[in-house]
Amino acid sequence: MPVCPNCEYEYVEGVTICPDCGKSLVDEKYFVKPEEWTEENWEVVYTSGQEYEIQMLRDNLEGAGITAAMLSQKDRNFPAPGDFSVVKLLVHKEDVQGALNFIEQIKNQSTDEEE
Repeated sequence: MPVCPNCEYEYVEGVTICPDCGKSLVDEKYFVKPEEWTEENWEVVYTSGQEYEIQMLRDNLEGAGITAAMLSQKDRNFPAPGDFSVVKLLVHKEDVQGALNFIEQIKNQSTDEEE
């Protein structure tokens, strides 16, 4: 069965792209689950209402060698007026300070470019 490496949902044979996040599915025998999500291992370093913002920050952190994960509480199955979802960016506890410094640099750089 194909599995989404991002959402970890299983799909029927024949589906190749995750309908929720757009990632390419992988065969379950090649899928390696991320380590357990526990408070002892991960800490939230940034929150946003915009999924794309967290995805960009996550990709930048990964490029800098800091393992990051995105936790979205957005429910696409229940349409409602307004958007009350919160998307969180998490890193390993030992990487928190480095991640916060990196995010601050990115935010300062984008502020300087706007001026």
